[in-house]
Amino acid sequence: MKKLLTLLTLGALCGCTPQNAPSSLSLSPVGYDSLAGWEQEDFTSLMPLLRDECHRLSQLPPETLLGGSEAITYGRHAADWSNACAALATASDARTYLETWFQPYEVGTEAFYTGYFEPQIPASLTRGGPYQTPVYGRPRDLVRAKATNGQMVSGRWVNGQFAPYYDRAAIDGGALAGQGLEIAWLKSPVDLFFLQIQGSGRLILPDGGQVRVSYDGRNGQAYVPLGRVLVQDGELPADGVSMDSIRNWLEAHPDRMMSVMERNPNYVFFRRDDGSLAQGPKGAFGMPLTAGRSVAIDRSVVPFAMPLWIETKLPYGVGQPVTWDHLVFAQDIGTDIRGAGRADLFTGWGATAQSVAGNLHAHGRMVLFLPRPPADSSTGSGAQ
Repeated sequence: MKKLLTLLTLGALCGCTPQNAPSSLSLSPVGYDSLAGWEQEDFTSLMPLLRDECHRLSQLPPETLLGGSEAITYGRHAADWSNACAALATASDARTYLETWFQPYEVGTEAFYTGYFEPQIPASLTRGGPYQTPVYGRPRDLVRAKATNGQMVSGRWVNGQFAPYYDRAAIDGGALAGQGLEIAWLKSPVDLFFLQIQGSGRLILPDGGQVRVSYDGRNGQAYVPLGRVLVQDGELPADGVSMDSIRNWLEAHPDRMMSVMERNPNYVFFRRDDGSLAQGPKGAFGMPLTAGRSVAIDRSVVPFAMPLWIETKLPYGVGQPVTWDHLVFAQDIGTDIRGAGRADLFTGWGATAQSVAGNLHAHGRMVLFLPRPPADSSTGSGAQ
């Protein structure tokens, strides 16, 4: 079952993601010679990623809708990839393969990029000492139902009536205690809060071992950006919202941190994930995420599996952002990723990944690589 990662982005934290991102997709064919940095791409590393994508697509029924705007005329269904994936089996050079089987189309709006990462958090599998904050698994009474407007909502049944599920304040107050839902214990409610925004993480145990926990549902309550709350309260300047500034404020105000965090009633539940720690967590497309190669997109605009060419700048270290032009793959979705030209880059795990993700807030260019219909695959590179 596909799991949704709730993504940690600067936009999600502060509510400052551009609200005017167009939902409609405008595409114009372009040539490969128009892609800045195409000649310098690491094509060797792309071949195994392309093969993994085709393997995932082969597991889906041909009629599976991958998503995407109706402006995309070919590539929205798994069957549209069958010829390109068949050709990959005998391909030896990723650049030649891509230029033969994919046509680049530039998105007709300025792109906007943020980042997300997999946090590493000290934890224990048993309660004791500093480990007093529970990480809850999905409650048994949390269910999904269709509302009168046809939308799916989360809640619970109470005396035959469907009611909203417990909010963050109620859960913090012990609404789920004693049910055996605890799968780990953290040192700080702040660690839990950021883990929940992220949607998955690596728990670093006292003996040095690691355990991954992954998203397994949420309570259905609205998500309220904590940065926006702190700006409204006059605690942070509007231009000073970041992961670090929010965490620093919470840790500097232990008497107020719970009440402030509880103004975001949204609550995420987890499951233990025994997948390989050599890879990233699974994204919504069902594939392990790859640092610097996986992005979250708005699935109503861009289909799963779609290669995208990104031209932007990444904030490495304390210097000026550096040019970053690379091919990535649409393998995830997120609650804050909406509209054409919008994407969230998975940066991996560790200190550098956290720094880049927390500070990535950049505009740029986006180009979609649509698989060519079979009759067009012999035309090679260039706009059609």
